[in-house]
Formats: sequence, structure tokens, C-alpha cells
Amino acid sequence: MTNPAAEQWARARTFHHSLYPPERIAAERERSVSVCLPARDCAGTVGEIVAALSRLRAAGAIDEIVVVDAASRDGTAPIAQRAGASVVQEAELAGGRGGWDPNLGPVLGKGDALWRALPILAGELIVFLDADSEGFSEHFAAGLLGPLVCEQGISFVKAYYRRPFEHDGVCLPEGGGRVNHLMARPALSLLYPELAAVRQPLAGEVAATRELLESVPFATGYGVEIAMLIDVWHAHGLDAIAQVDLDVHRNRHQPLSALSDMARTVLATMLARLPEGTHPVPPGALPAERPPLAATGAG
Repeated sequence: MTNPAAEQWARARTFHHSLYPPERIAAERERSVSVCLPARDCAGTVGEIVAALSRLRAAGAIDEIVVVDAASRDGTAPIAQRAGASVVQEAELAGGRGGWDPNLGPVLGKGDALWRALPILAGELIVFLDADSEGFSEHFAAGLLGPLVCEQGISFVKAYYRRPFEHDGVCLPEGGGRVNHLMARPALSLLYPELAAVRQPLAGEVAATRELLESVPFATGYGVEIAMLIDVWHAHGLDAIAQVDLDVHRNRHQPLSALSDMARTVLATMLARLPEGTHPVPPGALPAERPPLAATGAG
């Protein structure tokens, strides 16, 4: 049975991107907006994405576009720069540039790169998007911003969408997101039933206030998205969270052989956030985690 609080939340806090065209965001927003894209070898898609975001910037819907490049070898950085983004190498964020601990060591994946990027983003509202999205449209950013700008009491927004899966000429319209459907959502409904109506808990596309993002830790591995969702719920409650339907999302799929590690990390991250002693997590099952930036003096 679905949790009543989850059902009520879904009715009140689920939106469609069409409610938030760029013109509405530009007219109603009162806070500055940064869009940040972590990127690794995304030369085939990053130019189109940044070009679309540049149109949003010209329309007054956003202010800043930052690509955090993970030493891509395919020309991702210059393509993003030519399209209109500011580009920073994630390795440049590894030592003191943000004004905090200069001994952090190498960047530990996407979550760590996002955590380190926060101090260099100027916006009061932050949108994180994937740089490998195919057929990107302005509504991805505008839709995520919509609840933050136009609705009351929301400080964290998750995307959801249909992910087609194509293989050998066969397209399954909703065949993607295998870990999401087969593990994350069922486990979430059992372990955190109030979050059972979150349609895409592993979606990398989120928008939030800077204050909120600086108040939560960032997991550094595959668990970053589920950890953030659960931590926001713990700290700010269900009503602070919204989800937006972005329709269809196409991007690279992991091979099946890689999904077991992803599923294991996501599940371990969920178990680790249960009340202490509820379910011990085996040593080594979780990657490192970065503490809330607000606690480090790095803002």
C-alpha cells in the first residue's frame, strides 16, 4: 500500500515543465541562477546543451552557465566554451580555490566535483544538469527552476522522465533507468515510505537553493543523488521537495555489467541513512562523503 503522506505529496508537489516556460521564469524570478554541468567526454552533446542554455540566459531566465570538465580528451571543454559556458577543470577545484581545506586530494567523481564547484557558482539558485543529454531543450532547466521560482515553500526539485532504451534497432520507450525501476524505487518505498512517490530518485537533474545545497553532505560515488534526496527529506521535510515531469530524456546507458556496482552503492547509501544501528553497512560498501559546505567555511 502506498504511504498516505507520499500520495498527498505527489498530488501537491508534482508538476509538468509546461507550467514554467522561460518567459515565466524570467518574469517571476527574484534570485540569481547558476546552471552547472559536470562533464566527461561529452563532445557530442555539450555544445547543443550550452547553446540552449545560452538562449535561456539571453531571455533572462538564468544568469550563469558553468561546465566542470573532468579532463575530457574529446574536446568537451573548448566546445562548451565556444558555445558560451564558463569552463573549469575539476582538478582546479581540488586545492584551496574554494577557500577551504587545501588537502582534499583527487576529485572523487561526480558528487565530489559538484560539492567543490558550489563555492565558485554565483547563483542563489543552482541547477545541476547532465552534459550527455541528447536532444536537449530549454525546458529541462526552466522546468526544474519553475517550482523554486513560482511555487511557495519549495527548496529542492527533482526531475523525472521517460528514458527510452535502444539496442540493435529496437527501442523500448521506457526501458531505461533499470537500477531506478528495479532497485531504487522499491527499496525507497520499503525503507523510506514517505519518499515512495518520488518517480526518479536517481535522476542527476536537480535544482535547489544554495542554502539547502550547502546544508547537506555530498556522497562522492553512485549514491550522490539518493543520498541528497534522503538528506534533504531528513533536514527539511517532504514539503520542501518537488518533482517535475520533463517528458523524455535520452543519454548514455551503462552496460548491464556495470549496474550491479551502481545498485550495490545506491542500496548501501540508503541503508546507511536509516536510524543508527538499524542495518549496519559492511566496511568498504560506501564511497567517501563530503560534509556540508556550511560547516567548512567554504561558502
